[in-house]
Amino acid sequence: MSKLFPRIGRRRAVPVAVAGVVVLGLLAWWLLPLGEKPPSGTIVFSTGTPKGVYQEYGERLRTELAKDMPGLKVKLLNSAGSQENVRRVATGKADFTIAAADAVQTYELGHGSGAGKLRGVARLYDDYVHLVVRSDSDIHDIDDLRHKRVATGLPNSGVKLIADRVLRAAGIDPRTDITPAADGIDTGPDRLEQGGIDAFFWSGGLPTKGLATPGGKGAFRFIPIDADLVTELHAQGEETRYYRATNMPESAYPAIQHGVEVPTIAVSNLLMTRADMDPRLTEWVTRTVIKSRDGIGAHVHSAQLVDLRTAIYTDPLPLQEGARRYYRSVKP
Repeated sequence: MSKLFPRIGRRRAVPVAVAGVVVLGLLAWWLLPLGEKPPSGTIVFSTGTPKGVYQEYGERLRTELAKDMPGLKVKLLNSAGSQENVRRVATGKADFTIAAADAVQTYELGHGSGAGKLRGVARLYDDYVHLVVRSDSDIHDIDDLRHKRVATGLPNSGVKLIADRVLRAAGIDPRTDITPAADGIDTGPDRLEQGGIDAFFWSGGLPTKGLATPGGKGAFRFIPIDADLVTELHAQGEETRYYRATNMPESAYPAIQHGVEVPTIAVSNLLMTRADMDPRLTEWVTRTVIKSRDGIGAHVHSAQLVDLRTAIYTDPLPLQEGARRYYRSVKP
């Protein structure tokens, strides 16, 4: 008999077993709030384009939701990106989604159908604007994009929204001063590498896997977007107030950046739903989003930035009642 684990007598075994049951019961009570049965049913989650962060985050979150709510079926829908995502949730074609704050604000100010029903669940992470060219390109700043073939994102995407605004802020008309192309992160890198386009815009979390190993060769580089452009962007109207100047850290894409930071623009992403979504379900979803940060973040680096202290700031959207309940329940 091991001296580390001596034999437990029958008289002691019963109390120990009872204590174990009590501990398990308390643990279950903590994991399942108030001993509630987890919500069930079916929800639709609108994600993004293949190889984009929205898509991968949605897939990982679905796995985590299944652990907490085994009876909940989550259907994922690919989308062009933020603009389409906002419209889908507002009009009831999806129940939850991720979208950039600028796209949400644009939809609201445009009085899009169902805009008043939109509600926030959590602020997640920031999207960074990437302006990508081949390493041997003669493009070195935004002005050099004139008369070039430039992919500005899919129609109804957040990329398209911000790319056109960045170009206008630089004095470039995206309709006449470039030859626009509608490529996203799924096709842009290959088209650029093969010479079909001269540059492409992407807006996504860091790093976006579709860019992490472009063509397996690391044959791209980023064009800096200077802070002066943010001032010009803000002058375009209320829709652009969510843009901020920042730097893409040198560690984001080592094979492309070679240890150099890249000046660029960032905008926050919001997990969102509607006011009429079941508050209890939304509360459970919010809890899963917060507690699965590290698990999802091990695969989607951007998710590591999800933070309870900042998640409640879902401007321009008010919090959905279920999300509000969750944040109140964990407030110190």
